[in-house]
Amino acid sequence: MTTKKITGWLAAVAFTFVLIAGGRALMGSGNPAGRAQAATISLRQSVPNGQQVKIIGIVIKRHADSFTFRDQTGVEREVALTPHTDVKTHKKGVFRGGKAYGVSYILRGLRLEVSGVGNAQGQIVADKIRFDEDDLRTAQALKARVDPVEQLAEDNAKRLAAAEEEARRLARESEENAAAAKKAQLTAEAAKQSAALAHNRINGLDDYDSVRTITVLFATGSSVLGPKGKATIDTAAAWVKTQNTKGWVVAVVGFADTTGNTAANRKLSERRANAVIGYLVTKHNLPLQRLVQPFGYGEDKPAAENTSAEGRAKNRRVEIQLLVNKGIANIS
Repeated sequence: MTTKKITGWLAAVAFTFVLIAGGRALMGSGNPAGRAQAATISLRQSVPNGQQVKIIGIVIKRHADSFTFRDQTGVEREVALTPHTDVKTHKKGVFRGGKAYGVSYILRGLRLEVSGVGNAQGQIVADKIRFDEDDLRTAQALKARVDPVEQLAEDNAKRLAAAEEEARRLARESEENAAAAKKAQLTAEAAKQSAALAHNRINGLDDYDSVRTITVLFATGSSVLGPKGKATIDTAAAWVKTQNTKGWVVAVVGFADTTGNTAANRKLSERRANAVIGYLVTKHNLPLQRLVQPFGYGEDKPAAENTSAEGRAKNRRVEIQLLVNKGIANIS
């Protein structure tokens, strides 16, 4: 084969691979029109089981035990290789036979002739494969040129896909961080408003007059509201229902005697206050907006001396203070 012929054949084969690449790009684009156009570029055709065939075409894709080739009409077929497939070059004259090659010499871009029979999978099981040595050299030259370019394109596609995935991951993280920051901001604002409300209500007690203080007593070391304590609260609640409660608020403050640890007594007094609040809310439906921030004084502000059992009993208490706004209430 002359240099001009080889160059022309190389260009034709290269154009074939351009069409293949174009078809893949169109098929992968997600565009129905592109898929339809790609379908016109190549047409895959199965071979009936048991049918004898002999076809000339160009290898367009190589697999481990098979290859895909396209004939002169643009139809693609799958060829299966077996240990018995006879791979040779065409005969050179009457007395000179073809040169034998292994199946590894079947390369993309190689123009060859396949003889075989169809199988149940629609493939051609190759009995004989023949080609010219000039076409083999052309295919080898094409492989040397195309493979590095295709590998580079594949590497670039992988890098692009990885970059896109990383961009999507960063976008998700950005959205999640923004959502978390917004949630944290809302939580902080709510806490700030709640603290401000409690602060204002406590500091604003100077604007209230004390109407009545109900004292509930507790056992030593206990924050359990007993029957006597509940009865005391029930009696006070019945009295409140007879009053004009417009502008009223309720302050619940816990105390403890000096028995035990000071820090533990502070927490004990807080638990006592919470026990009373729980009973007021669940039994007497006290609206939470009428409740001033509860507090536990612990051993501070004793009602009596802690030197006697009687005095300590008076200090184990919760005080329920009924307060009324000076400018609103009209207490009879």
